[in-house]
Amino acid sequence: MKIGSRLAAACMLGGSLLMAQGVALAQQDAVSRVNPYIGTGEGKIGYGGTMPFVSTPFGMTDWTAQTRQNKISVVSYKYEDKTISGFIGTHQPAIWMGDYGYVTLMPEIGALKATPEERKLAYKHADETVRPDYYSVSLDAGDAQRIRTEMTATEHCGFLRFTFPAGAEARVIVEASRPGIAGHAEANGATREITGYNPDRMDAHLGPDTLSSFKGYFVVEFRQAFRGSGTYGPAEKEHAAATGAYATFAPDEAIEARVGTSFISIEQARANLKSEIPAWDFAAVQQKLRATWNDKLDRIRVEGASEDAQKTVTTALYHALLYPRVFSEQGRYYSAFDDKVHKGDSYTAYSIWDTFRAEHSLLTLVAPERIDGMITALLQNYEEGGWMPKWPNPSYTNIMIGTHADSMIAEALNKGFHGFDRELAWQAVYKDAMAPPDGDTTRRWADREEHTPYEARGGLTYLKELGYIPTDKTAEAASRTLEDSYDDWCVAQVALKLGKYREYEFFLHRSLNYQHIFNKTTGFMQGRKADGSWADEKDGWTEGDHWVYTWAVFHDLPGLVDLMGGPDAYNARLDEHFKGGHNVHSNEPSHHYGYLYDFSGQPWKTQAKVREIAAAEYANLPSGIDGDDDCGQMSAWYLFTALGFYPVNPASGQYMIGSPLFQKMTLRLANGKTFTVEAENNSDRNVYIQSATLDGKPLQVPVIAYTDILRGATLRFAMGPQPSHWAADWRPLSIEKAPRPGMP
Repeated sequence: MKIGSRLAAACMLGGSLLMAQGVALAQQDAVSRVNPYIGTGEGKIGYGGTMPFVSTPFGMTDWTAQTRQNKISVVSYKYEDKTISGFIGTHQPAIWMGDYGYVTLMPEIGALKATPEERKLAYKHADETVRPDYYSVSLDAGDAQRIRTEMTATEHCGFLRFTFPAGAEARVIVEASRPGIAGHAEANGATREITGYNPDRMDAHLGPDTLSSFKGYFVVEFRQAFRGSGTYGPAEKEHAAATGAYATFAPDEAIEARVGTSFISIEQARANLKSEIPAWDFAAVQQKLRATWNDKLDRIRVEGASEDAQKTVTTALYHALLYPRVFSEQGRYYSAFDDKVHKGDSYTAYSIWDTFRAEHSLLTLVAPERIDGMITALLQNYEEGGWMPKWPNPSYTNIMIGTHADSMIAEALNKGFHGFDRELAWQAVYKDAMAPPDGDTTRRWADREEHTPYEARGGLTYLKELGYIPTDKTAEAASRTLEDSYDDWCVAQVALKLGKYREYEFFLHRSLNYQHIFNKTTGFMQGRKADGSWADEKDGWTEGDHWVYTWAVFHDLPGLVDLMGGPDAYNARLDEHFKGGHNVHSNEPSHHYGYLYDFSGQPWKTQAKVREIAAAEYANLPSGIDGDDDCGQMSAWYLFTALGFYPVNPASGQYMIGSPLFQKMTLRLANGKTFTVEAENNSDRNVYIQSATLDGKPLQVPVIAYTDILRGATLRFAMGPQPSHWAADWRPLSIEKAPRPGMP
C-alpha cells in the first residue's frame, strides 16, 4: 500500500476496520509506533544501513545485537543475518563510517568460545523484541537450550540481563577489541567488575594513525558474584587476537550487568554508571527511557493514517533523533581534535554533507534545546583542531566536499538561536571561506606539530582567481563550485547578522559563482578547465553528474530560472530530469528536486512528485528506506514531506510547500505551542492543493516561514484530484534582482 492518506485507503479497503486499527495505534504510546527494523534489511525499496538501537535521543553509546563484525561499510546488525555473536555498545553513526571505542558482551554456556565465529548463536526475528527503550532475544544454544538477553540504556550506559538454561553454568564474555587491535580487559571478582579499553578508530583521520591517548573505556559491573573469571587473547601486543575477559556464575541465576562507557577514563566510565544507573532496577531504567522517547516522539502526531504509515512516520523521527550524538560526560569531554580533555558539553557524528539539507532543520523544530550546544561543539572543534569539521567521527575524516557547517551556523542565526559565541562563529565561517587548504596546514597534536591534510574547501585558491574551480586542477571541481557558492551565501548571512555589511556584500556577490559553470548552449551546469574551456560533461562531479547537480543552487533558484531562459525552459528541463530517471532519491543531492517546480509557476508538479517519491522510497518494512539513512537525513526528508513542506534552502528559514501526506499532522513545539497542518479531502488520489490558508487567511504562495511554525499557526489545505492554479503566479526574485536588506 502506498504511503499516503488514510482516507483513500479506507475507501478502497472498506475502511472501518483499518481506520479502527489506526485509531487504536494512535491511542498507544509513541514508542509502540516505532519499528526499529525499518532500514535494517534489503529489498525492493532499498537498504537504509540502520540498526535497531536501544539508546536515548542523541545518546553517546548505542546498544544493539551484533549479527556481523562491523567495519567501514558494514554495520553491526543486518535483518537478513541468522546468528548473533554479541551485544555491542557502538558509536558507528552510518554504514560507510567506522566504529570506535566499542565494547561487546555475549552470554555463553559450555566451553569458552573467544571468537565471534565460534560463539555465534542462531536466532529468529519471532524471538526478538525491538524498541528504542528495550531489546530482547532468545538465542538457540543447542540441545534445546536457549539463552535470553535483554537490554535497555541511558545516555552513556547500558543495562543487560541474561537468563540461562536451567542447571547450566553461566558465562558472560566482555570483548574489548577485535583481531589486530591491542585493546585491554581485566576481571576483578572482588568488585564484580570487568574493566578495560578499546583504542580502535576505524576511520581515516588527521594526524597519527591512532592518537596516543585515544581510548573507549568501559566498566562492566555484575550484580551476581563471580564463580570464576579470566582473560583471553595476548593483551597489549601489536596485531594480537581480540582481547577480552569473562566471568562465570552459579547456575539458575538471571545475570545482570551494568555497563558504563567513557572516552575520558575508566574512572569516568564508573562515574557515568553510578550517576545514570545507581540501582539494580532494570525495569526502572527501561521505563525512564521509554518515557524519554515518548516525550520526544510525541512531538509529531499523525491523524488519518494507516498503522503502517504511522509507524513509518514515528520511526523516521526516532532515526532523526539519534544524531548528532552526545560526546560529553558530566560536564567534560575528550576532544579527538587535540587529544585533550576539556570542560563543557559536546557532540559528534555530524554527517554534515547529508544532514545540513533537512536533518538539522528538523532538529530546530523538534529538539531546539540542543541546537546551541550542537553549534558550540562545532566551534569547539574549530578551536581545538583549526577548522570546523565536515564529518567528525570523532575527529576530522575529510569526507565529502563543501563546508556546510557554515549552513548550520547561518540557519541557527536566522532562526534566532543565541546560545553560542557569534564572533567565534564568524571567525570559523570566514576561515572556511577564505583560507585555502595549503594556507594553514599546521596544528598541534598532543604537544607536537604535524602536517595535516584537512582541506576545508579544496580548490579555493582557484575559485578566488577564476570564479570557479577548474576540473584539471582539483577533483570534484564542478560540484565544489556549486556547493561553495551556497556556503558563500551562508557566510554572507552570518556577516549580515553580525552587522558586517561589507563582508555581507562580498560573500553575497561571490555566491553567484555558480553562474560561471552554467553552459547556456547545453542548458546544464558543466565543469570548466583552468583555461576557461568546457570540460567533459562527466568530469568534476561528486556522487552524481550534470543531471544531478544542475539544480544544486539552493540559495538562488530564481537566478537559475533566469539563467536557463525563463520558467518554460526550466520546467521543460526539470520534466526531462524526472522522466529520464535522473532523480536518485537514495542520495542526498536529489532531495530538494521534487520541490523545484514551486519556483517556476508549476507547483502542482511538485505536489504530485513529492507524493510519488514518498510512496516509492519509504515503507514500514526492513527495506523501507531507499539508501543509507545518513544520520537521519533520509528520515528527515520523509517527515518534512509528510508535513507538507521542505527546507530547500535550510539556512533561509523558509520552507517550500509540497503535498501533505495525511489528513492532519501536529507539531508539538518546545515553546508550548502547536503547529497544525490540516488537509481536507486528502487521499492517495487527492494530491493536489486547491486552496490554502494560514491562520484563516488565504495563502497564495508555496512558502511558509520558520516564524509561522514557531508561533503555532494552523496551515489548512483543500485537496483535490486535479491540478489547480494555486500559487502558480508566485515569482520570487533572484539575488541580483532582489532588494538588499537595510544597511547604514
